[in-house]
Order: sequence, then structure tokens, then C-alpha cells
Amino acid sequence: MRILMISDVYFPRINGVSTSIQIFRRELQQLGHEVTLIAPDYGQPATDPGIIRIPSRGVLFDPEDRMMKRGPVKALRQRLLQQNFDVIHIQTPFIAHYIGVALAREFGIPCVESYHTYFEEYLFHYIPFLPKSWMRFAARYFTRNQCNSVDAIIVPSTAMQSVLSNYGVRQPLHIIPTGMELDRFTGGDGQRFRSRYDIDPDRPVMVFIGRVAFEKNIEFLLDVVTTVRERLPNILLVIAGEGPALASLRRRAERLQLHNNVLFVGYLSREDALMDCYVAGDIFVFASRTETQGLVLLEAMALGVPVVSTAMMGTCDILYPNLGALVAKENVEHFSQAAIRVLTNTVLRARLQREALAYVHKWTASEMALRLESFYADIIDAPTFHQETTSQQQTATG
Repeated sequence: MRILMISDVYFPRINGVSTSIQIFRRELQQLGHEVTLIAPDYGQPATDPGIIRIPSRGVLFDPEDRMMKRGPVKALRQRLLQQNFDVIHIQTPFIAHYIGVALAREFGIPCVESYHTYFEEYLFHYIPFLPKSWMRFAARYFTRNQCNSVDAIIVPSTAMQSVLSNYGVRQPLHIIPTGMELDRFTGGDGQRFRSRYDIDPDRPVMVFIGRVAFEKNIEFLLDVVTTVRERLPNILLVIAGEGPALASLRRRAERLQLHNNVLFVGYLSREDALMDCYVAGDIFVFASRTETQGLVLLEAMALGVPVVSTAMMGTCDILYPNLGALVAKENVEHFSQAAIRVLTNTVLRARLQREALAYVHKWTASEMALRLESFYADIIDAPTFHQETTSQQQTATG
């Protein structure tokens, strides 16, 4: 198959969408498919001939992201048409959505879209001057209209499937999570990480890795540290990542007098330092309210790091077997007690490590890519799609 993916974000912009696209592209290419990606230009040199970088401009209220310009994509129309794509896969609901739908209609091929982000609980963090009720209404309205304008929707979890169904999305909803590239999550040297940041080998460490954004609920984790510290005075929370909430979190940590109990280490390379950071932790902690999947939980488990997390939205699918993890309420006392249990009980911690390493094999990238491959084949061969396309073409010509 020849697959055209279109996204408003991709590396070097680091987030779950970029990671998902990268993983699925690699796996589909290994299965013998051609996968071309259209993504914004962030000013970096082009290194992958299968990625078409589009000139872009900054985004108001979100300096990390870029907005693609439509003109350069339109100029590519003839080149794209000659590549005879079988399906267009939209990854984000912004400029990429409208470009993808237009190209699919023009080329007469199916158009599918992945919904990675729970915008209803996301937008008001970035446009705070409008009422939350307005932002939720807008998120639901645009999501419903966009999803109903494509041939099928991919969601990473049952929670997101339920959300879109409740919005009134009528198009088929298929659950295909992003899988784990297990061969890329091995090793890691926790002692090397601790030495680099002068952390005592015996000090209890909790680790959070991810985008440092308001919707990740990291403020809650800071409150957890203040409570855990009452039992374990030398507890350390390592926060690895960058994002718009970083300055606010630093100020909050200072107000809570956590300067000796919280360490911000910024962005870490996924090739080495990130693995070291994961395994330097005695536990991985997470409390996001908006995850549509929660890939970092699987990454921690793949490295044998026990997880203590709330179970909200997409993380429920990962956490419901209660293997390799303790599920805590979004309550500071309850979460803190769960963390303390794992930090102080070596037998429990060893059991969770064993469970995590075994459980994560159910989420391999190769298996999820096979599911996506089958999904593409079904949508390409679907009689209803071809009937609708023929009808549209007859209407256009006649």
C-alpha cells in the first residue's frame, strides 16, 4: 500500500502524536508499505526522503507548535497525485485535517483520521480568558464535524471511543493503540543518571517523564511529594521534559519549599539519557486527566519500573489489569500512600517489576501495525466507499 500521512506536528516537536506517527511509520515500512508524511518545517535540515516538510508559521498562545501554510501543499498536488496513494491518514485536527480531506476527495481515495487528543479538557489551559463551557462546546462541535467528514476514525483507547460516540460521531470508530517498540526500550543505567545529578544511590526516587504541560496534572504530583516527604524526608521527584507549564511548576515547587525534593532535568535524548532516567526511578508516577492512551506508562513498564498512576481516560485500558502498577485515586493522601507502599516494600516492588516486564509484551508495535494494516485494507476495499466515490464523481461531472 501507498499511505499518505498528514500531521500538524512531528519531530523535533516532542509529544505523543509525534511518537505515534514515528512508530507506525517504521512498522508499516517494515511490512513493505510506502509511507509518506507531510508535516511542518521547524527549520531543521531534511534527512528523511519520505517526509515532506511544509513552510510554517508560529501559533498564537502555543510557541512550541507551527502552523503549515496551505499554499505550498497545494503546489505539491501534481507530485502527490502521481504517487498513486491508496489512503490518506490524517493525524491532527487542524490545517492537516482540511488539507487531508480536500486531497482525498480530489484523488478519490479513502480518508481516515486518528484522534489522539482529548481537546475538551485541553483547550482552556491555552486560551484561559474564555469560559471553560465555551471551550468545551467548541471542542465538541468541531470534533464531531471533523470526524463525520472522513471515512473512519482511529482512537487509541475505549475511553476515547466513548467520548466521540457521545459527541455524536457517526463514522466507524476503530481502537488501535500505539504499540511499544520493545527493542528500543532495553537497558538504561540508573546509577549513571544518579551520578550525573549527584543523587545518592539509596535515595528514594519518583520519576515523571513527559511533556511539561498543564493538562498533565503535574501540580498534583508536587502536592503528593509534600505528603510523601512526611514519611520519607529525602524523597526526590525527577521531572523530565519541557513545556509551557515549566515556569509555573518551578514557582509552585518553591512555594511548597520543595527545592530539595524536586529536580527538573529538562528534555532528555530518547536514545540514552531518557532510558537512564526511567530506570533511576524506584517508581514512575503519573496523574494526567487527558491522556488518550498513556504511552509513557508502557515505556516505564518495558524498562521494569513499577507505576503508580491514576486511571483516567486512555490510561484505564493500560492499567485495568492492575499488573506492574498500583492504581491510585486523584487524592493526594491516597496517591501518596500507594507511592509509599511501593517505595518502602522491596517485595512488592520486585513483584510489580516482574509483572510489568511480562505485561508490556501485549502491547507490541508490530502487533498494532498489523491491526492498522488490516484496517487500511478494509477501508480501501469497502464497497460503501467506492459507491459513495462513484456517486460523488457522477454528481461532479453531471
